[in-house]
Amino acid sequence: MAGYIVRRVLWTIPVLWLVATVTFFLMHSAPGSPWDAKSTGGRQLDPALEASFNRQYGLDKPLFVQYTTYLKNAVMLDFGDSYKQRGKSVTEIIGPGFPYSAKVGVLALAIALLIGIPVGIFAALKHNTMADYLSLFATTISYTLPDFVIAIFLLIIFSVNLGWFPILFTDWRSYILPAVALGTGSAAFIARLTRASMLEVLRLDHVTTARAKGLSNRVVIGRHVVRNSMIPVLTVVGPAFAGLVTGTIIIERVFGVPGMGRLFIDSITSRDYPVIMGVTLFYAFIIVMSNLVVDIAYGFIDPRIRNA
Repeated sequence: MAGYIVRRVLWTIPVLWLVATVTFFLMHSAPGSPWDAKSTGGRQLDPALEASFNRQYGLDKPLFVQYTTYLKNAVMLDFGDSYKQRGKSVTEIIGPGFPYSAKVGVLALAIALLIGIPVGIFAALKHNTMADYLSLFATTISYTLPDFVIAIFLLIIFSVNLGWFPILFTDWRSYILPAVALGTGSAAFIARLTRASMLEVLRLDHVTTARAKGLSNRVVIGRHVVRNSMIPVLTVVGPAFAGLVTGTIIIERVFGVPGMGRLFIDSITSRDYPVIMGVTLFYAFIIVMSNLVVDIAYGFIDPRIRNA
């Protein structure tokens, strides 16, 4: 098992390096610079001042030199200073925004699990009935609708028309609508996954044997079916959490959440290279770590995976 964990941990290094490399060169290949009129809010800097900024931040050096310098510093967890927020490092900028994104992501995951798993179990137990068809229809619609469309409808109905939730981000109630908008699609996916897994387990021999022994339907479902059918669901919880935390970019913009998604969009608009790289690598790290935790957990659940 130790060898399996070491292999999985070592795989995170090339993944993060690849993300950093692709992001770096794509970022620099885009037209414009951090000092042009579009990046500075319509104010064109003096060429001498622009040249001074380029020397200060090393942008006057060859691109490959900038790339290798950034990688060396990133390995030492030094992601540089922001171009736009003078005197602040990328770590200082990302730190305050992450708790907001994390709270929205955790609440969205809780909503997805609390809705998705019961709906999936109910649909499987009512297989090929009207209730099953309705749940499939509802989950299909929920999964295909973009989260920002759901967010706009929630904002109009519950904030503007009904006034149940604040329009601006003010207190704890401001987390609810973003979490619902973000968790709806995941709830639909988990419901469909739970249903499919339940139907597969219901056809297995050990379930038929348990019923033949005279066990009640409740015991068979609770002890033999639900427990075994949750394994595929648990394997997607880690990636789902990472996806919900990193998927708040547009949602945070709609609801005015001061999280990392909003920071990411602002940094792209202003071409703040260090912040773009820092947020991207932070998102990549969350995704990689979530997948790593799931892989290790799955290795404990299914010993065959360790030798794969």
